[in-house]
Amino acid sequence: MGLMHSLIIHMSRATQRRANVEQLLSDLPQAQIVDAVDGRDPAQAEAIGWDNGTLHHPAYPFPLRPAEIGVFLSHRKCWQMILDQGWDRALIVEDDLEVAPNSLSRACALLDQHMTDDMVVRLPVKLREKPVQVIGQDGAMQFMLPRVVGLQCIALVVGRRAAARLLAASETIDRPVDTFLQMHWVTGQPIHAILPNGNREVAAQIGGSTIQTKTPEGGRLGREIKRAWYRAQVALRPQKP
Repeated sequence: MGLMHSLIIHMSRATQRRANVEQLLSDLPQAQIVDAVDGRDPAQAEAIGWDNGTLHHPAYPFPLRPAEIGVFLSHRKCWQMILDQGWDRALIVEDDLEVAPNSLSRACALLDQHMTDDMVVRLPVKLREKPVQVIGQDGAMQFMLPRVVGLQCIALVVGRRAAARLLAASETIDRPVDTFLQMHWVTGQPIHAILPNGNREVAAQIGGSTIQTKTPEGGRLGREIKRAWYRAQVALRPQKP
């Protein structure tokens, strides 16, 4: 497959993140910035149809926030770029990622050996996923099919045919992009992972999250109950080799 391209999702007004973006431009293979879609701008948000959590099963128990719409549209923009450029695959990252270059090069070697353009491979920062199948290995680093797909889209490698499949499955959206990617039973797209991979999330050091909002104290318990219910529903639909 050869050297892949990297796409860094970044909103230009997020100036506190610019130094980290410059570091990513240096650390990632053939990297370029992709202007993030602003979900708070009606003109940009209208680029997609959306519904609050009811398009697919299980229903998603929270309304979509403008920032989540923007993140989903930013990832769709990157998937479309893969098709438009004719790339076999691309590494798509968010601008609060920090990589360990040596670990990334080992992960890229595993990708070269085992990835096809039908695949999506996550490089998550949290070591939560358990393999149902191990496809390749370098020491402790495993290229795996996880039983349940984890959350966050801070770093993922998307193949060309997988990008087309995800675009077709997300012409209307009803939940955040990471929960959408968990739904292999809807998209028909298995999601692989490479763990551990040396990646870190540095949002707290560069101005905090651009998505999270504070939940009022009185609503926190109800939200946690809904979240636990939803995660249990996802866990009932494991990936299989």
